[in-house]
Amino acid sequence: MEVMKKDFKQKVFNIIRKIPRGKVLTYKKVATRAGNPRASRAVGGILGTNFDPTIPCHRVVRTDGGVGGYNRGINNKIKLLKKEGVASKTFLLY
Repeated sequence: MEVMKKDFKQKVFNIIRKIPRGKVLTYKKVATRAGNPRASRAVGGILGTNFDPTIPCHRVVRTDGGVGGYNRGINNKIKLLKKEGVASKTFLLY
C-alpha cells in the first residue's frame, strides 16, 4: 500500500511539473491523469507537502473556479497566477 501512495505522489508531481506557465489544472484533472479520478483531495494533501520550487503547485485550482489552497499562502498563489497571466474565474485548463 505504501508503494502505491509513493507512486501516486510521484505521478502527481510529474503531472504538475508539465503544466505550462499561464495554464492551470484542477485537482480533479490531476487526480484523473495520475490514475485515480476520485483522489482530488489526496492531490491537495500531496501538494500541501510540496516545498520543491520546480513543482509549480500554484497552477492547480478547484473545479468550481476557486483558487484552492497553497502551502505558501493563498495571497501568494493568487499573485503567482496573476503574474503568469491567469485571470481569476477564467482559468485556462491545460
